[in-house]
Amino acid sequence: MSEKEANWRFAEEFGEERDDIAQLRRHSLELGVDPVSPAMGAQIAVIAASTAATNIIEIGTGVGVSGLYLFSGAPHATLTSIDIETDYQQSARKAFMDAAVPANRIRLITGRARDVLPRMNEQSYDVVLVDADPQSVIEYVEHGLRLVRPGGTVLVTHALWRGRVADPAQRDDTVAGFRTLLKEIASSDAVISALSPVGDGVLQLTKLAW
Repeated sequence: MSEKEANWRFAEEFGEERDDIAQLRRHSLELGVDPVSPAMGAQIAVIAASTAATNIIEIGTGVGVSGLYLFSGAPHATLTSIDIETDYQQSARKAFMDAAVPANRIRLITGRARDVLPRMNEQSYDVVLVDADPQSVIEYVEHGLRLVRPGGTVLVTHALWRGRVADPAQRDDTVAGFRTLLKEIASSDAVISALSPVGDGVLQLTKLAW
């Protein structure tokens, strides 16, 4: 194992996941839904906390793993979460309620993100989490940057797409989309960005105020 691989593994295994999130993770995997890794979840929780987020939008509810991490960092936030799967959202709602998240801080919208996002208010969110349909990641990030306030952050999970983005031999459409996104963000003067290798990558984009 190389030094970088050892560092990645150590970072990935650092800390302990809450029992309720670990149980929900197992349920997610049983359904074939790929949740954020524990280290990835911890990182988005830190971003939510450091942003002092009170209004969060999530593209891709799943069964609530990422949502619980967001609430762990911003327990007083209101979460709007979009997904096309009603059954998954019902599982997420139960998980949020079991975690004592007040019902008035949970807004689950069932529908296609590309249909819902244009109706959301611009510059109204502290954090936007993109965790759905990797083929549409560029479109979702464009919406996220429109919706997030100056000083707010757009988070893109799975940004290294299972190790394929870093492999020049991989050239499928999903990988090409992530590479295009990373290239465009690197040259943008509208955001400050960082790419973390935890899980299979978290891209962090903070919208600058100027």
